[in-house]
Amino acid sequence: MSSCRCGSNPARHIGVTAQVRIFGTVISTYTRIVQIACEEAGVSHETIATAAQSPQNRHPFGKVPVVEIDGLELVESVAIANYIDNAHNGGALQPADHAARALSEKWVAIANNYMFPLFESGLVMPWIMHKVAGFPLEREKIDRALPNISLALGFVEGEMQRDGAWAANGFTMADVFLYPVLRGLQLTPQGEVGIAQCDKISSWMEACEKRPSVIATRWESEP
Repeated sequence: MSSCRCGSNPARHIGVTAQVRIFGTVISTYTRIVQIACEEAGVSHETIATAAQSPQNRHPFGKVPVVEIDGLELVESVAIANYIDNAHNGGALQPADHAARALSEKWVAIANNYMFPLFESGLVMPWIMHKVAGFPLEREKIDRALPNISLALGFVEGEMQRDGAWAANGFTMADVFLYPVLRGLQLTPQGEVGIAQCDKISSWMEACEKRPSVIATRWESEP
């Protein structure tokens, strides 16, 4: 747990920077989300490898990433991505229509509050700890999570089949958040099988993978 920094301002001015500096773990869903937002805005960016639980991490609650941009230090990926889009991309990732924007924001919230915690804890991290750190694979933990992961994928697939869900409005902030969350899942054996069974999700992911911002931010570990 990070030490208490009472009274600190998470968006304090730090002096104008020439480019966006992203402090976070290199293979990270939320680091990649910020990288994609930068690419979409055409903003130069540099990622400085910073572990979440380390003295070098300036996030008040030990999360990543922390971002320096335009003389600001920002935390929380929604705030960071929205700032980059508003300040440097004319808000292009946020639909002008109020209903369409609310739909995009709904899916960003679903990705952050439900899908990412379920996928990360139940499947992605057990595989990372097994493959990268050599820990025994937590098969019981994975088995407990798989039914809920299947339900989540079924919900997303059903919404996309019904009316296209967020994807009906073109590439928006919802795509920026959802693609890295689902891509992390897809890189596990069980996640790859589950997503392959979802035609709409698979087609949407294939389309996202052709986008320059997604290509430019590929993880080195991606096949």
